[in-house]
Amino acid sequence: MNPRYWLTWAGLGVLRLLSLMPLPLLFYTGGPLGLLLLRLVPSRRRIARRNLQLCYPDLSSAETDQMLRSNFKNTARMFLLSGFVWWGTREVFKKAVRVRNTHLIEQALSEGNGVILLAPHFVAMEVAGIFLSTLYPGVSIYQRSKNQVLDSVMLKARSRFGGQMIERKNAMKPLIRALRKGQPCYYLPDQDPGPRRAVFAPFFGVPTATWPVLGRLAALGDAKVLPCTTHLLPRGAGFEIIIDQPIGNFPSGQTVADCHSMNRAIESCVRRMPEQYFWVHKRFKTRPDGSPDLYT
Repeated sequence: MNPRYWLTWAGLGVLRLLSLMPLPLLFYTGGPLGLLLLRLVPSRRRIARRNLQLCYPDLSSAETDQMLRSNFKNTARMFLLSGFVWWGTREVFKKAVRVRNTHLIEQALSEGNGVILLAPHFVAMEVAGIFLSTLYPGVSIYQRSKNQVLDSVMLKARSRFGGQMIERKNAMKPLIRALRKGQPCYYLPDQDPGPRRAVFAPFFGVPTATWPVLGRLAALGDAKVLPCTTHLLPRGAGFEIIIDQPIGNFPSGQTVADCHSMNRAIESCVRRMPEQYFWVHKRFKTRPDGSPDLYT
């Protein structure tokens, strides 16, 4: 065992033990842990607060702080529940996860369309990618980790129910083939792509660097795009996956218009459960030429 990975193995061992604990216990333990992290990780606290100020400018300072506390609580809860997500059995998953509107997936597939599940970065986003593979064996995109042990464990966990994982840098052709064969694709595009590949489209009214891939992927795969969000349920009762109606007039054939449509759909999902969105990421890091840095 390589010494450089001892800490990783220790952390994974703790998560494996936590996976044996009741979900309500982990849920309630996550609340105080999240408040502790809020104090211990000031850099992420500042990023999350700034994102909330940009996206919800009408909130008072007290309301922003309340949402920030709720967000860190949910992030910590999901960290403690990672063991359940990575090692839970099929039977345990089926008891803990409920899905709304699976008929929308079935309808799109029955009409001969591919299905892209547009999954914003909510704290429980991994649950849907894993659980839905028990119902519709499909494909998901992942970013390879530099930590070889962690990468191996996550890859095995995410594919254990039959889902196929495709590395992001080689994703386009395998995704198109999968969509044309009727395999749903679980796609998470709402992170900053950097200046080289970005198209700017509004997100909560802020010009936002946006991946310009979804419209092209939907066109080449003849696919409907269905927003898909996963929420932690109160009191550790499990998770709920919500499938929404396909995005209308998509793809339009216009890259910028498709980026606008995608961001509107993601924004609608976030507004439904903002305290569980992944606010600690610098979503507005890349700015249009001449625009100031929003995080300084």
